[in-house]
Amino acid sequence: MTDTIYAPATAAGRAAVAVVRLSGPAVRSALRELAGAVPEPRVATLRVLRDQAGELIDQALVLYFQAPNSYTGEDVAELQVHGGPAVMGALVAALAELDLRLAEPGEFTRRAFQHGKLDLAQAEGVADLVDAETEAQRRQALEQLGGRLSDVQARWSEALIEALAMLEAAVDFPDEEVPADVAARARPALERLTAELELAAADAERGERVREGYRIALIGAPNAGKSTLLNALAGRDAAIVTATPGTTRDIIEVPMVLAGYKVLLADTAGLRETGDEIEAEGVRRARAWAAGADLRLWLVDGSGGETTGAPMELRPDDLCVITKRDLPTGQAGAWAAAQARRLGLGSAEFTARGPGDVAWLRSTLEERVIEALAGAEPPAATRLRHQELLAEAADRLRSALRHDEHLELAAEDVRLAARALDRITGRIDPEDVLGRIFSTFCIGK
Repeated sequence: MTDTIYAPATAAGRAAVAVVRLSGPAVRSALRELAGAVPEPRVATLRVLRDQAGELIDQALVLYFQAPNSYTGEDVAELQVHGGPAVMGALVAALAELDLRLAEPGEFTRRAFQHGKLDLAQAEGVADLVDAETEAQRRQALEQLGGRLSDVQARWSEALIEALAMLEAAVDFPDEEVPADVAARARPALERLTAELELAAADAERGERVREGYRIALIGAPNAGKSTLLNALAGRDAAIVTATPGTTRDIIEVPMVLAGYKVLLADTAGLRETGDEIEAEGVRRARAWAAGADLRLWLVDGSGGETTGAPMELRPDDLCVITKRDLPTGQAGAWAAAQARRLGLGSAEFTARGPGDVAWLRSTLEERVIEALAGAEPPAATRLRHQELLAEAADRLRSALRHDEHLELAAEDVRLAARALDRITGRIDPEDVLGRIFSTFCIGK
């Protein structure tokens, strides 16, 4: 990394202040060219910025962070200028004239990782914090940035090293003065660690849902009131509502915040047999989205007379919402209530025209979200990548525990488990994996 990079660290557009960040070995010379001198490290200094032709760019606050005491571990500078597009354009053009390179997405944080300022799990916490939309996402990202997963992983790795030392002592020094039960001493530690890894892998799914959003699917026959309910919960006309069956033909996802958590509420095509190719594809997508959702609301028009079978995607503890209770009750309402009892679903009558009904349903959904996502503390693992590596490590340890008579194989399994855990924090990780992770960052971070 001999080149010096730069990038805007604030969003494009008109603003009071904009920040451009530089990192690399040529930062000091760039500051001398632009600001006339290199400020004292960590002291905000007001300077006039000029391009190579001597044209005034702006007055700016200039901050200089000397390596290794910086975010990336390299020389770093931040130029705080007025946030007009013309000012930013002139400054970026001046930096390009100095043969600096525009940073790739995530390159500043990648350099921080490569200089040991952050491990990979903490770097992912930086990305999550930038992307955080809810209070729960913010708290979870801060925990990861603060090293929660890294600290737990370090403890697990230390336990594995101790167990591996016992196994290898039994394998490599069978005739030395080594206690006869030295290999057996490793077993309780490996059993405890396997259980911990399994729990952490299961909890990673909760962390992933906090990041990506808890998914709620509205399903049911055409004209059951799905789009009306979606609009009522969203507080806006997100979906078209008409009396024509089959109006909704694709998934309409509405992001919401319930109880401080991100939720994706989806209106889906009415479930019915149809010869219309487009509507049939909408029904297929509706069933697929519902099958992968965390919660399904099965809507049934309580004023209707026709009944159809309950959707196959329903699971125990889903909700049956019998809609249009402000209209005369039809046969479908009683049928739906009976089906809900048979399937173990909660059920309630509802009308979107009643503010109290909407408030009740919102409160019910908030309770479900809290129950699913709010543990005693934020999960240590928060991504599918973490979950897969934890599961791999647990699998290796289960294999090691089965090799009572073949200690060489058990030791190899423990080594492979340790390697899987090390990949969580990036101590050993292929270059293509690093590239994929850091490419999801925004420019300037």
